[in-house]
Amino acid sequence: MAELQVEVVAADHFLWSGAATLVKARTSEGEIGVLPGHTPVLAVLAPGELEIVPVEGNRITLKADGGFFSVDSNRVVIVADNAEMQESA
Repeated sequence: MAELQVEVVAADHFLWSGAATLVKARTSEGEIGVLPGHTPVLAVLAPGELEIVPVEGNRITLKADGGFFSVDSNRVVIVADNAEMQESA
């Protein structure tokens, strides 16, 4: 099964990295959902929630204050101005 390699960092700290099947985020152009095989994208990250569905484990939710969102060759890199992990429900 294809998967995404995801890395999330804030300006001053590392948040999460690993394999995932889905990443959702808000960009300045609207919400984006990324699955394996997605076309390359470089976007401005809008303030809001990020959602990551890891290959193993529970869904991860982060809150970001903006930044950049990049997708290329099944690799997703999110560089946020400021971000923090949200509590699981």
